[in-house]
Amino acid sequence: MTTPVDTARLGGRMPASVVFSAKALRGRVEDLGNEITAAYTPADRLLVLGLLKGSFLFMADLVREIRLPLQVDFLVASSYGDDMESSGSVRLLYDPETSLEGRAVLVLEDIVDTGTTLEQVIPRLRARGPKSIEVCALLHKRLRPLEVEPRWVGFDAPNDFLVGYGLDYAEDFRHLPYIATL
Repeated sequence: MTTPVDTARLGGRMPASVVFSAKALRGRVEDLGNEITAAYTPADRLLVLGLLKGSFLFMADLVREIRLPLQVDFLVASSYGDDMESSGSVRLLYDPETSLEGRAVLVLEDIVDTGTTLEQVIPRLRARGPKSIEVCALLHKRLRPLEVEPRWVGFDAPNDFLVGYGLDYAEDFRHLPYIATL
């Protein structure tokens, strides 16, 4: 059962076509879990740090596929608001108090498009003395070369506005079990 969407408030916008099915997402998340498990050891004291709100479904599914002891925490960063284009300015709305000192930190991002969020958040995290910082992105648009490229990428994404599986438009469509164009 899907939640009704107020299409009038969205200017009639509804998802147009499925880009990544729920089945494809499940399979790729399982593969990523295996790759990440192979890259770390229990001694790394893995901390999985999800960028909210978009990564929450991806994170929940991925951490269940990582077969290592780990802890989770979140960052809330915003550069979109209710727009379909990034403002280019990243505001950190929630910054975890979890110690990063000497730990392997895995930052989970729902989608990398401009890379602005990662380029502003990663230096802040590095200043806290982690053993390592890696990025896992569910989707990557590859719009330009980045200073911090994700080590793991679920899918290369089209240069469209995407919703579903945590991705939203003005807070709607996060609940969809697939990823679609808007």
